[in-house]
Amino acid sequence: MHIERAGPEDVGGLARLKWMDRAGDDADTAEFDSFVDALGAWWEAHRATHFAFVALTEDTTVGAAWVALLPRVPSPGANNRLSADIQSVFVMPEHRGGGVGAALVDAAATHAHRAGASRVTVHSSERAVSVYKRLGFTGSPKLLQRIAEA
Repeated sequence: MHIERAGPEDVGGLARLKWMDRAGDDADTAEFDSFVDALGAWWEAHRATHFAFVALTEDTTVGAAWVALLPRVPSPGANNRLSADIQSVFVMPEHRGGGVGAALVDAAATHAHRAGASRVTVHSSERAVSVYKRLGFTGSPKLLQRIAEA
C-alpha cells in the first residue's frame, strides 16, 4: 500500500469511497455513475483549492483524504495567508487499524503546510479523535463553530 496525491484518473475510486462512507456499499450503477460525474465536475471546478490523497494497493483505492486550502484576508506584512481543512477522510473497513488513515491525514496536512497554510483544522468523528491527536492536532479555545439551525 502507498499514499499519493490523487489525479483525475482517481475520481472513480474517490467516488466509490465517498459512496461507501455515506450511502453504503450498494449502488445503482446509473446513480453511482452520475455521482462519479458530479464529483469529477465539482473537483474540476475546485482544483485550485481542494486536493485529494489516496491510499492504493496494487489496483484498488482503499482510502482517501481531502484537504481544502482556504485563502484568508491579508494582514499588514502577510498578504498571502492560508488556512486548511482536512475533509472526507475514509478508509475501507478491512484496511483500518494499520495506519492508513494516519498516513493519509499526514500527507494532506503536509501538503497544506508546504503550500503555506499556517494551520490545518479538522472536524472529526468521535472514533478518529485519537488519530488526529497522535498526529499533533490539538483543541483550541479560540477556534469556535456555529452550527446552522435545521
